[in-house]
Amino acid sequence: MIEIENLTKKYDKDPVLQGLSCKIGENCIYGLVGANGSGKSTLLRLINGILIPDDGSVEIDGENTFDNEKIKQEMVFIPDDMFFYNSYTLLDMAKFYQAMYEKFDMDYLKKLSSHLKLSLNVKLSNFSKGMKRQCALILALSTRCKYMFFDETFDGIDPVIRNFFKKVIAKQMDQDKTTIIMTSHNLRELEDICDNLGLLYQGGILFESDIDSLKTNMFKVQISFKKDFAKEDFKDLDLLSFKKVGSVATLILRDEEGKSHKILEKMKPLILDFLPLTLEEVFIYEMEALGYEFEELL
Repeated sequence: MIEIENLTKKYDKDPVLQGLSCKIGENCIYGLVGANGSGKSTLLRLINGILIPDDGSVEIDGENTFDNEKIKQEMVFIPDDMFFYNSYTLLDMAKFYQAMYEKFDMDYLKKLSSHLKLSLNVKLSNFSKGMKRQCALILALSTRCKYMFFDETFDGIDPVIRNFFKKVIAKQMDQDKTTIIMTSHNLRELEDICDNLGLLYQGGILFESDIDSLKTNMFKVQISFKKDFAKEDFKDLDLLSFKKVGSVATLILRDEEGKSHKILEKMKPLILDFLPLTLEEVFIYEMEALGYEFEELL
């Protein structure tokens, strides 16, 4: 388990993270979203013991990560700004990782590189940005670490290869009981792979939830009546948003007990349609309910 308590980090006296606290359980994929500059990369570097916090603590399985060789055997981090030695091939990098990680699976790396048609013996400096990102991901996955951290995971990777990696990551998490934290500023990118999502804003986790709850407890409803109606007519519902155009209104409802459908049917509407919400829409309305403008966050 990853436990973060009152974490603060400043650059030139300007706080990037301030009093951040959260717990991330084992065997899950946790998506961390937020605008550029919100502190996602800084948080990952603090968790991995690359940076020292100005205040607060980070523990993995009850141990501080900074300068801790034992716990770092179970951690791998792929930063947004990847680095490879210019003269190194993918095989050279694999041997480099193998020297650091006791459980490094060379056969698995060769299998993945073959599937992706990545040559083991071509200098990485000749690869495109997307190919380098693929190399970084398969190197990390081949460590078989218990904790994996990917910053802007799929940046520069085309949709087909991105989908392949999502399947590989999900399968590895299930087989090896891995905990994975992935950052992005794009909710759609993480929607179909993460178990939980956290929104980083102004130095802290503003909002977090498991995706299943987010997507099953909130509904978009289009409704119309023969007579005129207003927002006040829906006071018995947990209404997050009400917008009316002409005779048709769009409602956003939070309904954990599944009672809204029956309540609305009893009102005998002319039109009653329950529509699915995207994860981005869910975050928009949750943020609006908290008094924040979504466009200012992501």
